[in-house]
Amino acid sequence: MKQITSIQNSYIKSLVLLQEKAKARRQSGTFLMEGKREIAIAIKGAYEIETLLFFPEICSESEARELSNNAELIEINKEVYQKLAYRDTTEGILAIAKTKALQLSDLKLSNNPLILVAEAPEKPGNIGALLRTADAANLDAVIIANPKSDLYNPNIVRSSVGCLFTRQIATGTTSEIIAFLKERNINFYCATLQNSTAYHTQDYTAPTALVVGTEATGLTQEWRKEATQNIIIPMQGEIDSMNVSVAAAVLIFEAKRQRNFK
Repeated sequence: MKQITSIQNSYIKSLVLLQEKAKARRQSGTFLMEGKREIAIAIKGAYEIETLLFFPEICSESEARELSNNAELIEINKEVYQKLAYRDTTEGILAIAKTKALQLSDLKLSNNPLILVAEAPEKPGNIGALLRTADAANLDAVIIANPKSDLYNPNIVRSSVGCLFTRQIATGTTSEIIAFLKERNINFYCATLQNSTAYHTQDYTAPTALVVGTEATGLTQEWRKEATQNIIIPMQGEIDSMNVSVAAAVLIFEAKRQRNFK
């Protein structure tokens, strides 16, 4: 079995770039993740694992082999592990996996889909929280419009707690996504302050997409103009908005309630 014990190793340097640079991830078509749970969920989500690196003082070779799924195994020492690990509690194992294209055309939707669309979310923590909510509600898909962040950013992988791999995800421009929804006769309800009606008055039992924007600027006019209906969560305090992942959760679980949580 191959062993690497130096952080100056050229392969290790390439993995550091994979962690730090979206360009490196795009060019190689791979990304780095860590943790037994995340790796197991990624494999279940049909992600192809190319290589597993394990630190034997924390993760044994046999444990690594259980997760390997025919991937190459590389033993690393403490120095290399600490150089690559993004956090201290990842159980001594890292994986290099192939990214997915995240194309709208690849989405396989049910007959009565429930979809979350988020326009231009920037903060990895918010994206991770949106993905966790989507997983909790077992949504058909999450679509990111005009993405500002690489979805394989390690902060997003980490904050999603593996939920990046459990839902179908696609990206596209606002125009592309609106066309995609209309072609499939999916109603879309846009959370916005302008020309809106209370969210709980709408019927989400037909094919539905719930659309949220950023806390700072909200949704662009294109979404507001084309929406089946603009909706709002009534605010009863001093502020006029809430965290995007919290707002999305309120909308999603109202739709799930109407669908008898099916």
